Amino acid sequence: MAAKKETYSQAMERLEKIVRQMDNNELEIDVLAEKIKEANEIIAFCSDKLTKADKEIEKLLSEKQEYGE
Repeated sequence: MAAKKETYSQAMERLEKIVRQMDNNELEIDVLAEKIKEANEIIAFCSDKLTKADKEIEKLLSEKQEYGE
């Protein structure tokens, strides 16, 4: 699971490492399911971060338009 203090960049690095390991057939079959589960959790974490950032940007732009800046 993604650490609470983990940044988006750190999570993406972990995800990229897992994908590289899968692409290079570096994972034992016993570990593969665990890594896929971890990757899904990282994807959810990153998606949530992006959604929150997008909403914050939309809010800031909306406020800027309201104040005529």
